[in-house]
Amino acid sequence: MGIVGLFYVGVVLFINGLMLVGLVDAKAAAPLNLFVGGLQVVTPTYLIFTANGDPAKILAASGLYLFGFTYLYVGIGLLADLDSTGVGYFSLFVAIAALGYSWVNFALVGDPAFGVIWIFWAFLWALFFVLLGLKHEGLTRYTGWVTAIEGWVTAAIPAFLLLTGLWPASATYAMALGAFGVVVFIALIPITRHYEPRGGTPTHAPRPDLPARPPAEQKG
Repeated sequence: MGIVGLFYVGVVLFINGLMLVGLVDAKAAAPLNLFVGGLQVVTPTYLIFTANGDPAKILAASGLYLFGFTYLYVGIGLLADLDSTGVGYFSLFVAIAALGYSWVNFALVGDPAFGVIWIFWAFLWALFFVLLGLKHEGLTRYTGWVTAIEGWVTAAIPAFLLLTGLWPASATYAMALGAFGVVVFIALIPITRHYEPRGGTPTHAPRPDLPARPPAEQKG
């Protein structure tokens, strides 16, 4: 059940990323944030209630709330045109917590690939904190592309592999995934910094009041 939710986390991260780079209107992205946010709250609640007190199952489900609350927060904020400071500082909490879940996957679960994915999420939510909480709007395009890419790399593709039984929970895959992230996210820095839109400054600049957050979840 949690794996299905992870797949749709990939969708909302992709859409939120496109919103930040100016390809999707903010209010048009809000409903999907509410849909996926609701799913990511209902799912862990069900998993915890049916865990029969199993600490491992409860731990696996607990991380989902971090992202479910992010997407609900973002969706409501976009529709109500709220200031982004609250979701920004909540993202700081998520980023720190994600490091803890990364350690859990490395040390307790024995899935280093998801340990790396949780580091990806920690990095992304740290970007949300800097962009939305500290208002460094110069990071808008960079954060948008990182968000869109992580939607596929950390959520949609892993979920599909898990659903088909092809997930490679190995150290080799974890290292390849980590190397991909380092190379791509560093390469995006000069690309997004020196980007000049054709025809001058766009009339509808992307609003820095996203999540997404998020966008994300513990496998299981």
